[in-house]
Amino acid sequence: MSKDALGDIRILDLSRVLAGPYCSMLLGDYGAEVIKIEARERGDDTRQWGPPWVEGESAYFQSVNRNKKSLTLDLKSEAGREVLIDLVKESDVLIENFKVGTMKRLGLSYEELREVNPALIYCSISGYGQDGPYRDRPGYDFVIQAEGGIMSITGPAEGEPHKVGVAIVDITAGLFASSAILAALHHRERTGEGQYIDIALLDSQVAWLANVAQNYLASGEVPKRYGNAHPNIVPYEVFPTLDGHVAVGIGNDRQYECFCRVAGCEELWEDARFQSNPGRVEHRIELILELRKVFSQKGSAEWLDLLKTEKIPSAPINSIDEVLNDPQVRSREMVQSVRHEKIGEIKLVGPVAKLSKTPAKIQAAPPTLGEHNGHVLSDLLGYSKERIKKLSQTRVV
Repeated sequence: MSKDALGDIRILDLSRVLAGPYCSMLLGDYGAEVIKIEARERGDDTRQWGPPWVEGESAYFQSVNRNKKSLTLDLKSEAGREVLIDLVKESDVLIENFKVGTMKRLGLSYEELREVNPALIYCSISGYGQDGPYRDRPGYDFVIQAEGGIMSITGPAEGEPHKVGVAIVDITAGLFASSAILAALHHRERTGEGQYIDIALLDSQVAWLANVAQNYLASGEVPKRYGNAHPNIVPYEVFPTLDGHVAVGIGNDRQYECFCRVAGCEELWEDARFQSNPGRVEHRIELILELRKVFSQKGSAEWLDLLKTEKIPSAPINSIDEVLNDPQVRSREMVQSVRHEKIGEIKLVGPVAKLSKTPAKIQAAPPTLGEHNGHVLSDLLGYSKERIKKLSQTRVV
């Protein structure tokens, strides 16, 4: 028996770009065998998303496709669909993110595939879900950040709406999908039943509005942009210093009192308007104006040394290179090296979860296109050399 948490699970990943591949990568980190089904010649769209490139391989593709095997397959051909159905018989999970209705047109819907594998867990990821008035719309992270509300609360208070700096809707949809698959696997362990999972990018976006959405549901007041500030906590934002910026997050009255003492602005604690968080939220503008004057008197390093000595939550505004070389990030093995078939040694961002008995790990570099065709068709499915040769000659694989 495998020592990996999901070492006995096989996943067919028919998804492309980010949400689906991110989901299957997480499951691969836990030891699942992930077979990535890609179109011939071009493969996953992100294989062409560059620069940057490393030996012709896209950095974007590398970011979400570790711990996978690549099989090229033409799903529009009858022979290609037969190969996929053979794989479904030997697999536990299928993940796809085609436009709604595509898999049904190909004869590969959940209803059809559960006939050959009743225990199959079938996860569809789409922009808007499998039902509702928007079901046929294509789903793009950027568009759904606008439509789902996050842009309305992101960016300068007096400026234009901003998207988040990464495709955060895709990533969170992948996270929701991976947890749903794990729940479905647990249900199957108890009952033997497979099931269908419907994940929508828009649903994911709405779900992680969290306290901002609840603020509206509770008050009826439409949330607005606060830039780097917090709608419910003050002071909790970025402050300009003598030579840069620092982020300061003061979460309670005790921390605020301590800050005023060490910053030499006791009068901002003694002022009755600012002695409670509700008061500081109410008088946000007046307080922040005063605090900006305070922070402008020292450089960033001096402020951070002072605040961290008193355990007041604060941090520099790190650039990406500073983050990936940070001693804490390195200590937590969030940057790891692995050998790639074509490139050689490459560095990847490591798994988040640290499990004591079944650790998540990078077991294999992101695959080259079709790298595992022979292994999957011969070793897994037991196809003869003659059949594999015919599939190749007819451009099925």
